[in-house]
Amino acid sequence: MNRWSSKVAVVTGASGGIGAAIARELVRNGLIVAGLARRVDKIEELASSLGEKPGKLHAVECDVSREESVILAFAWVKEHLGRIDVLVNNAGITIETTLSEGRLEDWKAVFDVNVLGLCLATREGLKIMRESEDEGLIVHVNSLAGDRVPAVPGFSVYPASKRAITALAQSLRNELTGSKIRITSITPGLVATDLMSEYSSFSREILNAMPSLKPDDIAAAIIYVLSTPAHVSVQEIILRPVGESW
Repeated sequence: MNRWSSKVAVVTGASGGIGAAIARELVRNGLIVAGLARRVDKIEELASSLGEKPGKLHAVECDVSREESVILAFAWVKEHLGRIDVLVNNAGITIETTLSEGRLEDWKAVFDVNVLGLCLATREGLKIMRESEDEGLIVHVNSLAGDRVPAVPGFSVYPASKRAITALAQSLRNELTGSKIRITSITPGLVATDLMSEYSSFSREILNAMPSLKPDDIAAAIIYVLSTPAHVSVQEIILRPVGESW
């Protein structure tokens, strides 16, 4: 990890859950991190708790579903941090609805963040990343729900949005053939965050009783990818809690 010390990382959806855990772990390993999210106050709180760590966390307001917001956020990174070496596309949402009776605006909101927001952040991040001759890494935080669609009431378009990420990762690898930029997809099973507890068929107690991963487990996987040599392409890591059976 020494080669990444003082390098610049951008993490979308960094205000809580998996994104906050990733930002925290990158800072602990000496990276300068721009944490992008709508709730910048949450990132600022996290940054204040990391004051003695070797890296640094900057809070940057960004709504990945809005192109102008993404462009402005990455312009801030370019102006104030000068480069991007690592991009973690973590921002994601789900809205409890159905395919048989759902509303277009709800379906669109999920795709705007999970798919198009990822595309926008990747496009703007690559503009800056390509200016460097150094190695780069782009990580898409995916979900096993995109590969093995669980029978969760109200999941609707969410698994489809995650299935799209797998294809987007491979398309990007094809585009970047010959470059020093690697593409990794981190695909976890159930992670103990607020995402699932918002569903009416679940509760925090039910989720706590189910086999689940912690956000720090996903952060640790990213640290592993960063620790591999530059000639090694870790294309996908699938993480599942012991005992998960779906």
